[in-house]
Amino acid sequence: MLRDRWIIKHHHHHHHNGPLITHLYTADPSAHVFNNRVYIYPSHDRETDIQFNDNGDQYDMADYHDIPWVSKQLWAPDAAFRDGKYYLYFPARDHAGIFRIGVAVGDRPEGPFAPDAGPIRGSYSIDPATFVDADADADGEAYMYFGGLWGGQLQCYQKGHDVFDAEWAGAREPRGPGAYALGPRVARMSADMRQFAGEGVREVEILAPETGERLLADDHDRRFFEAAWVHKRDGLYYLSYSTGDTHYLCYATGTSPYGPFTYRGRILEPVLGWTTHHSIVEFQGRWWLFHHDCELSGGVNHLRSVKVKEIFYDGEGGLSLRSRSRVTGCFVG
Repeated sequence: MLRDRWIIKHHHHHHHNGPLITHLYTADPSAHVFNNRVYIYPSHDRETDIQFNDNGDQYDMADYHDIPWVSKQLWAPDAAFRDGKYYLYFPARDHAGIFRIGVAVGDRPEGPFAPDAGPIRGSYSIDPATFVDADADADGEAYMYFGGLWGGQLQCYQKGHDVFDAEWAGAREPRGPGAYALGPRVARMSADMRQFAGEGVREVEILAPETGERLLADDHDRRFFEAAWVHKRDGLYYLSYSTGDTHYLCYATGTSPYGPFTYRGRILEPVLGWTTHHSIVEFQGRWWLFHHDCELSGGVNHLRSVKVKEIFYDGEGGLSLRSRSRVTGCFVG
């Protein structure tokens, strides 16, 4: 069983900027509201002698016991609820060193979770994020978004969703004039939430607003790197993500869970530490950004801590960490 080492219950709002958890290092927070309570599913950072490198080997998570297909590096998890069951999703390297995404099932949001014997068929790369479209016109369909460049291996699948090209392994991605950025992946989930539905995996397009075309690979300030997250507000789908080596959290919006999504702007500027990874959740009528930084560890990249900030929307659906004053119409905060 996968016990509740990942789960942090968040009962009340924190208006300070300090870490939510200080007795251990946590990162990549996936926040969900279950039973009128916020549950955070983070990854668990630990001390390691592995030196920093662009492949991410220093992110040496070890919470993979009891999962037969996993060899190492259980990275950022996510969770979902559907039809009375809770599902925990996690990426990890299989015994060939290739990232896959696994699933474990439980009866309570805090677990325990029983992992399936093998990974989700057709899954690859990292950073699963599951969105259940609960609106009446969406029939409760669930979608998984995933993918991460460099150490996350997304760039190794340019020849097809089932073709791993080892020549692209490492800190590589498309580049050069006219080359398009790689998008995250999405797959509709099967009814039991343990496999992808029959139509399989597709790439999500993120469009530049000034051209209407896909973002270019050399546009590192805006292109997708990892940490896709999707939420919905007033019928609009929001895709947010990390730009990796430029350290921004950005967002794009669209009218379908499959995209395309048009780039809208930044949510969070660079924090202390290399990675940035987040989730966005509504709780009791207010919206919250959960993210991490390395303040508690004094700037050690692989020892991170979860934080939370309130986020706000303007009249056009734009996201910001600043609220618009009702009196003056100016942004404050």
